[in-house]
Amino acid sequence: MAKRHSNESSISEVLQQFIQVNKLESGMDKIDVEKAWKSLMGNGVNSYTQEVILKGSTLYVKLTSAVLREELSYGKQKIIAMLNEELRKDVVKEIVLR
Repeated sequence: MAKRHSNESSISEVLQQFIQVNKLESGMDKIDVEKAWKSLMGNGVNSYTQEVILKGSTLYVKLTSAVLREELSYGKQKIIAMLNEELRKDVVKEIVLR
């Protein structure tokens, strides 16, 4: 009897291959960055956040509070590091707070 080679893959491996083949990584990064922002910043910041948009490697965050925007501007590098650590890859290189 001939041996059968197993060509089984996990669902996550198949999905990852599908995303790479169809060049969907940038769209997935946009979704992942928005989720990471919401989870890392907490309810206080999220209540003043109107939109989070990733264009290229720049994250644009629209805030309704000028005071919060000023406060967050002092910690941009720390926020970038936290987001990239959460995403487990370097997606965000710059943050623009509006």
